[in-house]
Amino acid sequence: MATHRSSARGGRRAPRAAAFFDLDKTIIATSSATAFSRPFLAGGLLTRRAILRSAYAQLLYLVGGADAGQTERLRAQLSRTVTGWDVAQVTEIVERTLHESIDAAVYAEAVALIEEHHAAGRDVVIVSASGSDVVRPIAALLGADQVIASHMQVVDGRYTGEIDFYAYGENKAVAIRELATRLGYDLAASYAYSDSITDAPMLAVVGHAFAVNPDRALRRTAADEGWGVLTFDRPVLLRAFLRPSTPVVVVASGVLVVAVAVLAWRLSRRRRSVPPSGRASRHPAA
Repeated sequence: MATHRSSARGGRRAPRAAAFFDLDKTIIATSSATAFSRPFLAGGLLTRRAILRSAYAQLLYLVGGADAGQTERLRAQLSRTVTGWDVAQVTEIVERTLHESIDAAVYAEAVALIEEHHAAGRDVVIVSASGSDVVRPIAALLGADQVIASHMQVVDGRYTGEIDFYAYGENKAVAIRELATRLGYDLAASYAYSDSITDAPMLAVVGHAFAVNPDRALRRTAADEGWGVLTFDRPVLLRAFLRPSTPVVVVASGVLVVAVAVLAWRLSRRRRSVPPSGRASRHPAA
């Protein structure tokens, strides 16, 4: 999925680098795991009681600093919720409702940074604790090159509720190192972005770490480690960044979305006139 982008100066090849982005509250202003609650309810996968339980767990996550205990409770709740779900149905719903569920929740500042990193020749990697069946279509819509996400165990086409790989905490850092080894990324030349102290291991493995809308603990850690701090505060319609000439064709009935494969947008090569707020306008991504 990734394309090797590199440049040479003075006859020497520049190190290949990447930009690792947490998803929830870093690229999007909500949780990817709950963004599809409405279409999952309409599809019969969720009950209103399950939505209320998930919403309560998400509220604790959002206002409580996303510490390990709160995130674990959210993970356990989501695991219980999806047990028995048909994977094909989940895939179809996510692909069919991708725009309406995610579109207005994307931070303009994150979109601009993704564009800057691609323009500078860096791969963009989405790193999320949410399930890969939800994260991958979002990442493709954003033009990401690679995805690190949790993998739910599947038996006979249905989720068992068990998690084969939980992309959380130190596991994110482990997965980043493994991906860097496999694809040849120079982590010292790479970037990482997250909002939560639980992602401190992920931020620590790169040479350029940035706390985005950080919780209190991450803000303190960022100050101690000398990491940058960015403020993202402008959720926008992602379609506003799509090139008008790019066809967006959504194919339902379980088939992969053509628009996702086409990827679309690739965030036109032109720099947008919307600079990231806070310190993002001085971010050395280019």
